Amino acid sequence: MPDHSLRSSSWNRSQLESKRLGTGPNPELASDLYLYLTQKEEFTSSAKRQALVRRIREALIKCVSIVGCCKPIECIIAISQVEQEPDKDYTMTREKWQCDAQNHENATRWFRSVYGRDERSTLSLFDAHKDFQWLSTEITYGLYLSDRTVLNDVETEIVVPASIMIQNLKIEPHWHSRGARRVGISKHDTEVFWSCIQEVARYFRLDLPRVPTVAEVEPDV
Repeated sequence: MPDHSLRSSSWNRSQLESKRLGTGPNPELASDLYLYLTQKEEFTSSAKRQALVRRIREALIKCVSIVGCCKPIECIIAISQVEQEPDKDYTMTREKWQCDAQNHENATRWFRSVYGRDERSTLSLFDAHKDFQWLSTEITYGLYLSDRTVLNDVETEIVVPASIMIQNLKIEPHWHSRGARRVGISKHDTEVFWSCIQEVARYFRLDLPRVPTVAEVEPDV
């Protein structure tokens, strides 16, 4: 069985941090997170730092589908300003992406993994607003979230609730806390990242009263 523990690597916790920085009020702090991580023993070589920034970049790309492009752009610019040239990664993940049948199939498969029995009832919320239905499947899931070539299933699903919760929303955090549980994250570890998000919110003096607790979501899993 794969290790779905948030404690399995320093990346998993730093991934939560990059999500919240990408949606919080001070995205420039992403450079501090990057510098902190690159001082750790597991990121001492340029190759490992390139792998790290690919993962941070992919997490921020996924954040665009949740919060828009401006804050993730500020995050990646802040990181680029402190990167050393040997540590920079010039690869690109989506240069061959097409909004085609394969994209739709990828989107539907990943959407179903997250929503399960709630797939149809969720999409039906947009039956009278089909542009949003199309946006959810072809772009949010097709372009952004169903691409798991850099981040795996669990890491991908961590991106979404972390990015949504910090915005003090109610409905989507429920969906994606539930989705995190459905793709294999334990209840305990879901509670860990819920608590981490609350801590960062307090740091930024943000209140998150609308965000449901893990216990409130659990009966719907």
